[in-house]
Amino acid sequence: MFDTLIQKLDAVFKRLRGRGHLTEADLQEALREVRLSLLEADVHFKVVKEFLDRVRARATGQEVLESLTPGQQVIKIVHEELTRLMGEAHVGLDLGGRPPHLIMLVGLQGSGKTTTAGKLAAFLRSRSRNPLLVPADVQRPAAIEQLKRLGGQLNLPVSPATPDQTPLQICQQARRQAEREGQDVLLLDTAGRLHIDEPLMAELAELAGALKPQEILLVADAMGGQDAVNVARRFSETLSLTGIILTKLDGDARGGAALSMRAVTGRPIKFVGVGEKLDALEPFHPERMAARILGMGDMLTLIEKAQTTFDKKAAEELEQKLRKHTFTLEDFRDQLRQVRQMGSLEQLVSMIPGVNKLIGGRELEAGEEELRHVDAIINSMTHEERQNPAVLNASRRRRIARGSGTSVEDVNRLVKQYQQLRRMMAELGKGRFRRMRGVGPF
Repeated sequence: MFDTLIQKLDAVFKRLRGRGHLTEADLQEALREVRLSLLEADVHFKVVKEFLDRVRARATGQEVLESLTPGQQVIKIVHEELTRLMGEAHVGLDLGGRPPHLIMLVGLQGSGKTTTAGKLAAFLRSRSRNPLLVPADVQRPAAIEQLKRLGGQLNLPVSPATPDQTPLQICQQARRQAEREGQDVLLLDTAGRLHIDEPLMAELAELAGALKPQEILLVADAMGGQDAVNVARRFSETLSLTGIILTKLDGDARGGAALSMRAVTGRPIKFVGVGEKLDALEPFHPERMAARILGMGDMLTLIEKAQTTFDKKAAEELEQKLRKHTFTLEDFRDQLRQVRQMGSLEQLVSMIPGVNKLIGGRELEAGEEELRHVDAIINSMTHEERQNPAVLNASRRRRIARGSGTSVEDVNRLVKQYQQLRRMMAELGKGRFRRMRGVGPF
């Protein structure tokens, strides 16, 4: 989402990095370009003004102008102020006290509320919680069925509901069910509208007053621009919001809503949706997002993704295969799939400092296509061929190419890459095992 903003800010700061001396004129010119970049990214104009006033006040001090690295000092200040703008630190869910805890999701129709309820349920389960999905939207005909389908996909319980019930009846019934069956978190998917109206706000305020949920989270579309900010302000004025979930942060909009929402509402962004899959929900860390926007990467989030994606037992089994030189094409395919579960190449590259500047969008698209080809080629092989690529003669390779929709050259290249990788891993493995036994060179 922030690609354009990242490129523009990088161009501004690139000119500052090489300066041994920074004049006030240099600083004013840089801040003017930062202002234009933020406004073009659809950041609220009042937020831009307050942000630049703080940066200017700090950056015009003698410590920056007389610094040996003035450009780096300015970037450091911008990073700190961006972090402050978005909330300074991650704010988690308030799930203290006696269960069941109620989390009420509110927002306009089309913001992704129902899907976000499923994503949040999956997230909570991964944190050893036992959530119950509650379909409290009786306005949209398909809302109840949609949540039931999501519950089925996630293998999570969904409280029963019918369109002739009131939202309050559904939620009270769900609370009794949770107390009976031991669910500790209720996720209430409430009704939305295509626009804000008084009946909607009155209904939500009445529901919140009766249920007293621990969390009231606004689900807002990050691609909504200024309109999303206005929606957030209105919900914040009417309800006692405790936080915001931004959806579609992986889209191609300009991203200003993400930078404006916290400043306009005073409520923290707690989660962001970064894809369509039901595991594509991330806790929001302002300092990490600021680093991404300034092209510094986000290695902490990358490490967390790897920790949750890669299975420890599978990693130990892979180590044994490397030790015994039995690493097969099936193992190769499974490792690639695990990497792809962490997100798209574009998302992963954006988290590695400097790499996003070296690899263009077309190269990333080509890389995604190449991964799909690799998966298709290996799937077109028989079990024997995946276990023992040495049997792949010319006729077998032609059959695999036809079955995978690729060329024989693609098949040959994959087999060659696999053989090179296996040799390299074998050498690394031998070195590692020697060092573990205390006979290696280190």
